[in-house]
Amino acid sequence: MPIEFVATSRLPTAFGEFKITVFQDPQTGEEHVALSKGLDIPPTAPVLVRIHSECLTGDAFASLKCDCGPQLQATLKLINDVGQGVVLYLRQEGRGIGLTNKIRAYALQDQGHDTVDANLMLNLPADARRYDMCTIMLEHLKIKQVKLVTNNPSKIAALEELGIDVVDRVPLTVGLNPFNAEYLKTKHERMAHMYKKGDF
Repeated sequence: MPIEFVATSRLPTAFGEFKITVFQDPQTGEEHVALSKGLDIPPTAPVLVRIHSECLTGDAFASLKCDCGPQLQATLKLINDVGQGVVLYLRQEGRGIGLTNKIRAYALQDQGHDTVDANLMLNLPADARRYDMCTIMLEHLKIKQVKLVTNNPSKIAALEELGIDVVDRVPLTVGLNPFNAEYLKTKHERMAHMYKKGDF
């Protein structure tokens, strides 16, 4: 059974006013969120879209181990500045392995293992996320074409496989610091994330 629309409301934020729309997966109980702006009238041009997987440590606790929090904040600012766009906030903590396993992987990273090997050592995939829910969320918002805010080519491929028209990629390089440099380097070298030379 696909995810279903639940409720929507206005949401004033530090980055401007957005609309928050909640969807729920009846089978798992997972609740996914769309934070949107400027979509009261169905868009006729490609829309800025970021697919952001939940990261409690980065989004809420401002962890320096990743760049998730800065990416979320920068995207909300960008959408507010241009006046239209959406963040699909998916409840897929730790690239889909969950918070407990993510912290277990962190502990292995503290011992010198990179983010990919840490997951594999726990007998977990390097990336367990899925994106099928995005189709229903984008259809609900009447978005037919997207300009995807991402450095991850796997997200582009996943959306295109679902039949979503990705017309452009908007790079987003923010939040680089000494604590996450190796993590981002690993994503670039082992997961093909698209960073520029000199970012690390």
